Amino acid sequence: MKLEKLSIIIPAYNEEKTLHKILDKVREVQLINGIKKEVIIINDASSDNTEGAILNYQKSHPEFPMIYHKHDVNQGKGAAIHTGIKEATGDFLIVQDADLEYDPEEFNDLLKPVIRGMADVVFGSRFMGSKPHRILFFWHTIGNKFLTFLSNMFTNLNLTDMETCYKMFNTKFVQSLDLKEKRFGFEPEVTSKIARIPNIRIYEVGISYYGRTYAEGKKINWKDGFRAIYCIIRYNVFK
Repeated sequence: MKLEKLSIIIPAYNEEKTLHKILDKVREVQLINGIKKEVIIINDASSDNTEGAILNYQKSHPEFPMIYHKHDVNQGKGAAIHTGIKEATGDFLIVQDADLEYDPEEFNDLLKPVIRGMADVVFGSRFMGSKPHRILFFWHTIGNKFLTFLSNMFTNLNLTDMETCYKMFNTKFVQSLDLKEKRFGFEPEVTSKIARIPNIRIYEVGISYYGRTYAEGKKINWKDGFRAIYCIIRYNVFK
């Protein structure tokens, strides 16, 4: 297929301090093969001035193709992603966190297997390749690898990073899924359901990772880890 447009979904909750920086990065990146960008940002009822930051950015960059949606009640990252998926009109879509942990310059690395006609889904792995990774939490890393291992047992995939934010999907495929999880359970649920599509072609490429500490605004915690285990079992065993 000819890939003409990439939808970039940005869920945002209390990200007024970093939002303009990530939008600058997304705006400045030049996608290979002249692929156009469609940016869909979802404000999940932030309690800070995230909305003001978004509206100011739109006013300052009227040429930037950014679509803004707002949830009146905080529903969770997964729910914000659901909204973005429904609104996406690009041939493929990718989720971009509103913080600075992932580098939009690497969209092109994920696009390469798609452009070559080899992939329907591309995962960006923080645990493979030679790109830079900030050294942070030992147990957080062990938890991520355990969840990936458990997910792989059920899906029969050999992913190295199921919990990654960077998942690039054929838009029609991911829009065909009935997604339920409204928080961080989105990752194991979408992995389980996308893996069941007949003849789906899934690739993985190494990406860099500039992780945040909790003091810097990281939101996922141990409770989300237990929810992920529940989701892996629920969406793989009880189909």
